[in-house]
Amino acid sequence: MRVIGVVALLALLGGRICADASGVPTQEPVASARDVAVVSGKVERLDPFSRTVTLRTAEGLQHTVYAGKELKAFDQLRSGDTVTVRISESIVVAVRPNAKMTAIEDNTVAARKGPDAGRADVMQQLRAVVRIESVEAATRVITYKTADNRNVMRQVADPRLLENLKRGDTIEITYTRERAIELTRNP
Repeated sequence: MRVIGVVALLALLGGRICADASGVPTQEPVASARDVAVVSGKVERLDPFSRTVTLRTAEGLQHTVYAGKELKAFDQLRSGDTVTVRISESIVVAVRPNAKMTAIEDNTVAARKGPDAGRADVMQQLRAVVRIESVEAATRVITYKTADNRNVMRQVADPRLLENLKRGDTIEITYTRERAIELTRNP
């Protein structure tokens, strides 16, 4: 199974129990792959050097997206514009009992050299071990604490990713973001 992953985040957690290198029982990683995700929001920040746009959704969630040179709409964007972005991304989540929380690790270079080498469309791959603070299944919102003591709230597109998650679980998240497929400035 091809696994593509970087942060931001969550994948299915049901699955078989296995053990990590220390012999501690863990759940088999679960992946959520979305060929296309659609995010709409107001532009908060533009970085022409890295060609990234940071936007905030109506729900208050923040997303940073890479827009390749082929997306000419990026060059016309201004702070405050409302946009819709279609991106390709995937998330892998694995429960890691008693694992030490880690800072975000950027594995982008390794991902490009891995089994799917040559995949220039992998824009970013991030990995971190975090602790679950709350899971709101009805709204599909999860809150987790990072190694640097920040609380992060994310809405999860795939509700199966929240199955079996509970407060206090330590999970490893691998999030892979590929380039934006389409960027549209809304009226």
